[in-house]
Amino acid sequence: MTNPTQDHVGLTDTLASRRYFRKFEVITVHLLRVAATMEAEGAISKQEVRIVSRYLSGLLYTFRALSMKYLLVGRDTGRFFGSLAMDKRDSGFPVAAELLTMANDAQQAQVHLENMPSEDDLKTDMVRTIISDREIPTKLQFALSQRLYYEELLKGQLFWSRNDPECHWIGNEGERRKFMIHWAVYDSQINLPVIYLMQLEDSGKTALPKDQRRWPEVQAHLMAQSLGGLKLLTIAKGFDQDFDDLHPKHLRRIHVGPMYSSAYTEQSGPLRQVLEDAQAPQGQDWALAWTTEELESEEVIEERAGWFSTVEREVFALDPFGGQGAETGATRTQRSIILPQRPFQVLAERNPPGFADVQKFVVGATGQVLRY
Repeated sequence: MTNPTQDHVGLTDTLASRRYFRKFEVITVHLLRVAATMEAEGAISKQEVRIVSRYLSGLLYTFRALSMKYLLVGRDTGRFFGSLAMDKRDSGFPVAAELLTMANDAQQAQVHLENMPSEDDLKTDMVRTIISDREIPTKLQFALSQRLYYEELLKGQLFWSRNDPECHWIGNEGERRKFMIHWAVYDSQINLPVIYLMQLEDSGKTALPKDQRRWPEVQAHLMAQSLGGLKLLTIAKGFDQDFDDLHPKHLRRIHVGPMYSSAYTEQSGPLRQVLEDAQAPQGQDWALAWTTEELESEEVIEERAGWFSTVEREVFALDPFGGQGAETGATRTQRSIILPQRPFQVLAERNPPGFADVQKFVVGATGQVLRY
């Protein structure tokens, strides 16, 4: 059995670390444009775009905070503070432990900032060191980078290892309220962000977000089921069985990643060869894949509950094509990829097996995103 930590590598080179963070910042901005494109095409609703965009923005802020934390990696700062650990073999993303550490740092960010010199004081000391001592103020630069890191944490709105469920009313269906619940996790098994969106009907007496009994139970249940290895069918049926007056109608899961880069990752498969053959200039040697799974309820049946009552249970539609519905546990599964123009040209020329059904989003020279 292989040790997954053997696939983790620390980015100890200053320039390599900074390019890595810059690459992810660029990719995340492009993903936000992809979300807008999918809304324009009617693939997802405006509300779903708003939710997904919020999590993607959270990823952007998370990478920005980590880039401040490791800004001086590879430099002699007078103390050892480690380097960013990333998953080079599978995801191309930082390992989950980085986000766990970040969450712990966020709890103590205010205390750290109260005991640190201000940004202006640090910059004044830097100028004095350069002019008077004629030295590079590396230690002061490090102190400033850590201050900026804690300030980013205090701003909030980051993507954490656990992003607890939130509930939004979206309308009524007869006497029932309709809600959208969304939550997200950073899956520690695959080192990837995973976003969940569930539409449900509520036949309870008290609206779900205001129900002091049901809502905490729902939150705990959904977070406990947020494992990438579980099929959507398993998650939805378990929820349907545990909450008699909540009726899940649609469940969507988005795996963001993996990220491929000839400079940073060592995944196997055709995309690695495509990036190597493309020989794209710095900043364009990447591709990011994501997978969207959807599960829909197709009908409702009634089951006996005790001697004198019945409860509704959802019957979920599975993919009828290829006989894979039972295997995937989803109604639909869509794989997508975004990549710059040059790698896309090589991908189109090579046309490797398995990519015919993959949605391809291409970043043009001016930053626009087009779907092919």
